[in-house]
Amino acid sequence: MAASPGRDQAQHGDFRVIAQHLRDAIAAREYVPGDKLPSERDLATTHRVARNTAREAIAQLRKEGLVTAEHGRGVFVRAKPRWMRFGRRRYSAAMRTFNGLGPFGAEAAAQGRTPHVDCTSITRIKAPAEVASRLSISTDTDVVRRENWYFADGEPVQKGVTFAPWTIVEGTPVADSADMGPKGIYGQFSACGHAITYIREEISARMPTSTEADRLKIPDGVPVIDLWHTGIDANRQPFEVTHFIMRADFAALDYDMPVED
Repeated sequence: MAASPGRDQAQHGDFRVIAQHLRDAIAAREYVPGDKLPSERDLATTHRVARNTAREAIAQLRKEGLVTAEHGRGVFVRAKPRWMRFGRRRYSAAMRTFNGLGPFGAEAAAQGRTPHVDCTSITRIKAPAEVASRLSISTDTDVVRRENWYFADGEPVQKGVTFAPWTIVEGTPVADSADMGPKGIYGQFSACGHAITYIREEISARMPTSTEADRLKIPDGVPVIDLWHTGIDANRQPFEVTHFIMRADFAALDYDMPVED
């Protein structure tokens, strides 16, 4: 009996045949999230190839974010829990004052997750160019820089770095405290005369830096969502910018907005 084309290619050491076989099996839910894949040795025996060919197939699936390797345990199909980031409504009064963790805390509660936020640094710096342009200020202007890392059920979800003009935040908790009080950071801005009324969000995707991949525990081959958020008050004055880096395998964006005439 003649060998099938797939088997014949595998015999010639084409790792892509094995990778596609495993992709198809995952898509058909023959292997579900958390399942352990056959070992390199077993794959090599099944497909009648060298073990390094099976290793290349697994490496390809890791690059695509379909599987993860655990040292000493094997290779497992990755789960993909979704984190839904609300759009316009995440900045409503009810959302931004929820449980002291602001919009993120409200999103977590809505999705049955337990939120945690680490504020890792608060510094006074000159406005970076990409921040100055969004705040309509010069790069000689002092701003506060607040770096936060966000967790859901103990798992890192996103990084957010917030900037605001020093003239707005000086003397407020935004300038030097991780504790924003019961009304959150937007309550602090509102008390300064800058209630968030409009938002602008610019969204793109890219591969993570090595630091981002390490801190957010991003598997091989998974990109990040790169989101620049600008908060704007009722006078159309931008008063804060937050640069979010989000795991693209976890995150989804949910927006509703009126259509312009």
